Amino acid sequence: MHSDKRGREFYLLAIFFAVFVLFLYGPLSAILILSFQGPNGGLTFPLNGVSLRWFANLFETQAVGDFGGSFRRSAVLGIMVMLVTVVVSLLAGLAFRRRFIGSTALFYLAVASLVVPSIIISLGIGVVFQQIGFQPSWYTSAFGAHLTWTLPFGVLIMFAVFNRFSPAYEEAARDLGASSWQTFRHVVLPMIAPSLIGVGLFGFTLSYDEFARTLMTAGSFNTLPLEIYGMTTNVTTPVLYALGTVTTVFSFLVIAGTLGLIVHLNRRRLRS
Repeated sequence: MHSDKRGREFYLLAIFFAVFVLFLYGPLSAILILSFQGPNGGLTFPLNGVSLRWFANLFETQAVGDFGGSFRRSAVLGIMVMLVTVVVSLLAGLAFRRRFIGSTALFYLAVASLVVPSIIISLGIGVVFQQIGFQPSWYTSAFGAHLTWTLPFGVLIMFAVFNRFSPAYEEAARDLGASSWQTFRHVVLPMIAPSLIGVGLFGFTLSYDEFARTLMTAGSFNTLPLEIYGMTTNVTTPVLYALGTVTTVFSFLVIAGTLGLIVHLNRRRLRS
């Protein structure tokens, strides 16, 4: 009787989760299907044939839109943000393992940007750059704006990681004669490496998809989210859906690769 009740609860939860996933990815499935419209197809159902015409169109010269350039800018910006987020979050996590004067105020200052509207931060940074005589650009002002979004998340994750990290491993290494650097390199870093990879993935994806904090700071050259938004007002072919499909697949590949790397590191750590 008890097992039957648990079985019903399990199936109800499974159905709820399936409905949630359908709600989450339903719009993406529509974009995926419409991206395979035939050469004479439009932006809505039904499909007018099936082809790869609009994917090939992405690599051709466009009357409007710069697919390749905007993708490269978003990818490079995401990698820049990812590297800085990982390094700064790691250093912050190490620093906050001990109390120091002003630590509480510094912590709240670091996460304060999460509660400020993104468009306000974008506008503020763009205005500051113009006032000091620098032209806003995706690799300067937008880079800083993205860090105000990714760093608080990275810092909070590393705080949680080090809060659960036992200092007994470091004490054992020091008892065996290891220096502080050797302890960090051979003991601490391998244990927190999966978390650092997660922080890096978080930083890259948040930057790659960010729109509001890029709007006033990207300058003359759009990142991919800005380019897609601009295309929605003047592109009348399914090439927009093809671009959405390609970028979504790219995002899933990045996530899958990162998760695979984390699993590999965990297995390697368990074997050693």
